[in-house]
Amino acid sequence: MGRRGRLAPTPTGLLHAGHARTFRIAADRAGAAGLVLRIEDIDGPRCRHEFVEAAIDDLRWLGFSWNEGPDVGGPHGPYEQSLRTDWFLEVWRLLEEAGAIYPSPHSRRDVEEAATAPHDNPAEPVFPPSLRPTHRERASAPGGVPWRFRVPDGRSIAFEDAVAGTVHRTAGIDFGDFVVWRRDDLPAYELAVVADDHAMEIDEVVRGEDLLTSTARQILIYEALGWGPPAWCHVPLVRDAAGRRLAKRTGGLAIRDLRAAGWTPDEVLARELPA
Repeated sequence: MGRRGRLAPTPTGLLHAGHARTFRIAADRAGAAGLVLRIEDIDGPRCRHEFVEAAIDDLRWLGFSWNEGPDVGGPHGPYEQSLRTDWFLEVWRLLEEAGAIYPSPHSRRDVEEAATAPHDNPAEPVFPPSLRPTHRERASAPGGVPWRFRVPDGRSIAFEDAVAGTVHRTAGIDFGDFVVWRRDDLPAYELAVVADDHAMEIDEVVRGEDLLTSTARQILIYEALGWGPPAWCHVPLVRDAAGRRLAKRTGGLAIRDLRAAGWTPDEVLARELPA
């Protein structure tokens, strides 16, 4: 039967060959259990409707099918995260009631200046415990300020991955307190993906290996909410001929470009890029 999976594109650009390969693996592993299509469109003005339409058209051209999202209504409507803010706010309240999160007005510069431990990802300094609040105040709403999840410093989070095997990440070293609610009063990725994967009864998450550390963060959210996490499958990233990972800005390898160049769906979904 397989495991119920999901396709979760973010409409900030055109889908590329890397997305196609990841989605193919998700579909293969889901089998008869089926897929959910979820448009992760909470990234403000960067998300555009034309990219949603293009993604759906490309996915259908590639031969994918999915279980439709009920919150849009029609037979062709996927889930859209931008329509699910009430659900995300409910999850924020559950985390706040559990004492797992706190308001954090500090800027990125504050974090960079206060962080003292070296980190292997200079684009994301570890949030230092010195910037945590010293006492907890209850809140009924996020209030237009970022909220962070308080991680258990020094704890090793281990999980089994279908590709990577046993993965370990240490809270406070590999990642620090992370944002779950943004200043613009929208959920951050970590909260939104956990909330929706739980609500949509996703059995296995298939995505790129660059999100292994995000999985450790998300496991902590699942624990704080008392929910069981899905299984995990993080696949190698598809790279171009120069060894660079594909991105939406990568020219020539957008599915639209490949279609225009005469590629077939089988060629786009192939395990190796044709020369």
